[in-house]
Amino acid sequence: MEIIRNCRGSGQTVKAWCTEHHVSSKSYYYWLKRVREAACEALPTLHSDQRTIVPVDLSMPRTSNEPIYPASTESDIIVHMGSVTLEIRNHASLTLIEHTLRALQHAR
Repeated sequence: MEIIRNCRGSGQTVKAWCTEHHVSSKSYYYWLKRVREAACEALPTLHSDQRTIVPVDLSMPRTSNEPIYPASTESDIIVHMGSVTLEIRNHASLTLIEHTLRALQHAR
């Protein structure tokens, strides 16, 4: 994980970083794959009895197409599902994002 973190934090391309640090690109991508696999395995599994309900306040009707938040907090991620739009901003907590994504997995 340290190799991946150092390379990504360097601002260099993978090839340039690997050359400078005497690491083969093949080794770098091997370790990247291992880190990704470990991250996926660390995610909690979703079972039907572990569904979490995320409350969503839909009571505030909007009368215009103007965003609810000022333009300075533009969304970094916008997801459209039918007539529903989900906007995720930089300051959203990891927990909120995780619960929202779990809820979306079960949306039909």
